[in-house]
Amino acid sequence: MNYEAMKEELARRLPQKRYEHSLGVADTAVMLAERFGVDADKARIAGLLHDCAREYAVTELPSEAARRSIDYGEVERAMPLLLHAYVGAKRAAELYGVKDAEIQQAIWRHTVGGERMTKLDKIVYFADMIEPQRDYPEVKALRELAYTADLDAMLLEGLSKSIEFILETGRLIHPATVAARNEILLSLRKNERHEP
Repeated sequence: MNYEAMKEELARRLPQKRYEHSLGVADTAVMLAERFGVDADKARIAGLLHDCAREYAVTELPSEAARRSIDYGEVERAMPLLLHAYVGAKRAAELYGVKDAEIQQAIWRHTVGGERMTKLDKIVYFADMIEPQRDYPEVKALRELAYTADLDAMLLEGLSKSIEFILETGRLIHPATVAARNEILLSLRKNERHEP
């Protein structure tokens, strides 16, 4: 399925606002991919399809995950909306013909992150936070980082802001988000020790 066909299929399956958000993430992911030397076509597809499983109601996501033999933990059981990322990665292959493992992984990780994130994972995660329709107090500062910071510094701030928001709202923090943030911090500290 080519990109235009993916867009048409997605538009049929998602509410208009969610579809427009998906287009915004695709465009933002392309901009970031070009800045950080990542395949722009992969970024465009991953950005477009990152929320493709939002066609399902939240109450349907556990059974959709089970149908695809997706293992998940207690945090997802308590917050089943998180499953849309995992189901979406599988759905991208099933319905949209996306066989590329990097694209599938970027969709899988776009909500909570994880250890050893690729550049594409980081780009899609951050593009989802800052696409043009997003409107929250910190978004302007995060958007500026998309043009000024290096990839890990940008992602670190995005992960930190996400964790702050989760703490303020009293929700569970996914261990993968903490792991992603800690990994970047440890890497930065290791690099600081090796600088002359």
